[in-house]
Amino acid sequence: MESKRIESFEDLVVWQKSHHLSCDIYSATSKFPKREQTSLAQQLREAVAQVPVNIAFGFTIRGRKNKIYYYEAALLSIEKVRCLVLLAKDLGHYKNPGPSLEEGLVIEKMLKRLIHSVSIPDRRP
Repeated sequence: MESKRIESFEDLVVWQKSHHLSCDIYSATSKFPKREQTSLAQQLREAVAQVPVNIAFGFTIRGRKNKIYYYEAALLSIEKVRCLVLLAKDLGHYKNPGPSLEEGLVIEKMLKRLIHSVSIPDRRP
């Protein structure tokens, strides 16, 4: 099996999944009550948008420490998303949060593995 060379942040599966989650969250929050459009929905949208953005920054920037910084920022954002989705669910605004919560967990695990892989020094001769 031949693996595809990763040339852009768009080639990263974790970016693809976080982008897809962002689209799903934007769609779900558009159905929130009008009174929540400028508060909870906006916070959720801002948090979820930061996940793929920080992954893209981390991919593009040079230096291990800088990459880790942005990937950890994405990890913090996905945690914020999960907390806000749970809040929205408990307030009755998010009718079916299960898929988003599950996808958030998948993204979290992928980001942790990415951070770990970047943290390991290059051992090429």
